[in-house]
Amino acid sequence: MSRDDTSRREFLKAVGGAAATGTVAATAGCTSDISGGGGESGLSGTLVYARGDHPANYDPQQTTSGEVAKVTNQVFDSLIRFEAGSGGTLADSLATDYSLEGTTATLTLREDVTFHDGEEFTAADAKATVDRFTDEEYDFYLGGENRSGYGPFTFGDWVESIDASSDYELTFELTQQYAPFLRNLAMFAAAILSKSQIESFEGSGEPQVALGEEPIGTGPFEFAELDNENNRVRLEANTEYWGDGPNVAEVVFREITENSTRASSVINGESHITDNLDSQSFQQLQDNDSAELVSKNGINVGYMAFNMERREEFRSQAVRQAVSHAVDTQAIVDDIYQGFAANADQPLPPDVAGHNEEIEPYPTDKDEAESLLEEAGVEPFEFELATFSNPRGYNPSPIQTANQVKSDLEEIGFTVNVNQFSTFSSYLDYTDQGKHDACFLGWYTDNADPDNFLYVLLDPKVPMDAVPDGQDWVSRDTEGYSTLNAAGWANTEYMETVREAQATYDSGTREELYKEASQIAHDEAPWVFLDYAQTLRGIHQSVNSDTFTVSSVGGPYLETVEIDSE
Repeated sequence: MSRDDTSRREFLKAVGGAAATGTVAATAGCTSDISGGGGESGLSGTLVYARGDHPANYDPQQTTSGEVAKVTNQVFDSLIRFEAGSGGTLADSLATDYSLEGTTATLTLREDVTFHDGEEFTAADAKATVDRFTDEEYDFYLGGENRSGYGPFTFGDWVESIDASSDYELTFELTQQYAPFLRNLAMFAAAILSKSQIESFEGSGEPQVALGEEPIGTGPFEFAELDNENNRVRLEANTEYWGDGPNVAEVVFREITENSTRASSVINGESHITDNLDSQSFQQLQDNDSAELVSKNGINVGYMAFNMERREEFRSQAVRQAVSHAVDTQAIVDDIYQGFAANADQPLPPDVAGHNEEIEPYPTDKDEAESLLEEAGVEPFEFELATFSNPRGYNPSPIQTANQVKSDLEEIGFTVNVNQFSTFSSYLDYTDQGKHDACFLGWYTDNADPDNFLYVLLDPKVPMDAVPDGQDWVSRDTEGYSTLNAAGWANTEYMETVREAQATYDSGTREELYKEASQIAHDEAPWVFLDYAQTLRGIHQSVNSDTFTVSSVGGPYLETVEIDSE
């Protein structure tokens, strides 16, 4: 429900509308009695969401993890949200009216909203939220070492000033035209924090880790318990919530690392919903009567990033292309992912405007791979491939995928040492620090805008003149560098194209620029493009299907979910 000019609305419709076929759902965490719960709220029922990992910090400004977002999206609201099930349509949230004209974004805020501690929500909370994430002069700035990579591209690179002088009017003045800005305001990292809580800490930096242990928001559920000993998070219904719902007394997120055990927990009625499934758990859920497997097109990409800063060999385009030809991505999507994914050929998934239909995946061709290595004058070498263990939607079987890559590359003389991490949080810390030679990563769209893939993941976000002449990579200590660019890739032609697109409000022009950028990324191969995965959820029959909405962007929307008591 953006109030922008016509061309911008058309572009957002193209971006988000195609995603109506894509979805990413959610609910629940774990107890032995999934119909229990209740209390002073008058509501009953405990909604249980089983997941593969348990982060210990739920500060939306300190993470890039989707596992954190599943929880924080229940506790916090953003200024704008994505309409459930729409694939990216904007809708009112803490703002009831919003527009972007030139470099000015204007929002009218919802009145009579309170935080979970009873404090009233006003424009001052929104300003403090952005300042904490981006303003080094703010006394309660989170700190460059503590904030996530979302800070710069969500707000920091674009917001010049914020006028919060009126309680219910908010104006952002941007440094330039920036087409995705309103959509950024709906992302999980743009969750609105309490100014009172932010300023209850003694100062910037490390002490604010405590906010992630007891977060206070305006969302449909209140943070009740962080049980790290048992790898559980418990939320309670916010009976003062301004919107629809919630319809259950509690939500519990529970870690079950083993895929088959997590699927069994849904089948046996110990959990309501689970996600990030592998081929074995797909089959479990398909072959029973008490649960179902829900599959929708997802807006995501899975990839293997080459670390050009760490390994000189990967600075050669021919070497990167050689590896891309050697890895049998068709076997990965067909045999390991059991057909619940398609071969990737570029950073943008098919359901995002700007996806270049003319591009084809790299064909598996070991002879071509060897020829490219010979052309580059590089002998096959030994390198580390870092991988996570817990399944992700874009890589549901990471260990099997790593072994496939290892086997394929060893056929042409490489030695691949798989470095397996037990938790996703520690894995992200490792790759953010650039310690990997190569690594598996992936991305679910935050806002259904092509910028969210092409700029966020593959532009290093450094000044153009910081890239040395004749070089297509930069070091991580370059000022402004974004750790979301796990490859260290810095192709100036690509950067210029993507930056021009994000400053353009004409939908047709933007789309053509993104097609050009996608072609450059394909040809330069900073990643092995692995897959575009479907979104899969295992759902117990006790979930009222009319109240559960699977969505490709935002969510999970647990506030509307109802569960049967029997």
